[in-house]
Amino acid sequence: MSETRDIGIEVENPEEVCDDDNCPFHGTLPVRGRAFEGEVISDKNDKTVTVQWSYSHKLPKYERYERRNTKVTAHNPECIDAKMGDTVKLAECRPLSKTKSFVVVEKVLSD
Repeated sequence: MSETRDIGIEVENPEEVCDDDNCPFHGTLPVRGRAFEGEVISDKNDKTVTVQWSYSHKLPKYERYERRNTKVTAHNPECIDAKMGDTVKLAECRPLSKTKSFVVVEKVLSD
């Protein structure tokens, strides 16, 4: 299957073609729900990356904000192939394993 599907999110389609069934562009994986941007902090696992992003959380008692981090594992299709240090866009999908419910849909920046 060499044709690129429209996944319903405004992202650039990857230039490479892959034969991964769990690729939203060249396979059959539908994306839905939430989308996030974060930095890849690990790419040691096969077809999996760990992505982290930060956000501010208000502490009403002290009337201040604190920094918090969220860390998730995401499927990394062969056509995108994100590496450690890249900033990527994630989209929610059906559970692919015990811990993976996100898929990388675009590389925003790479180092």
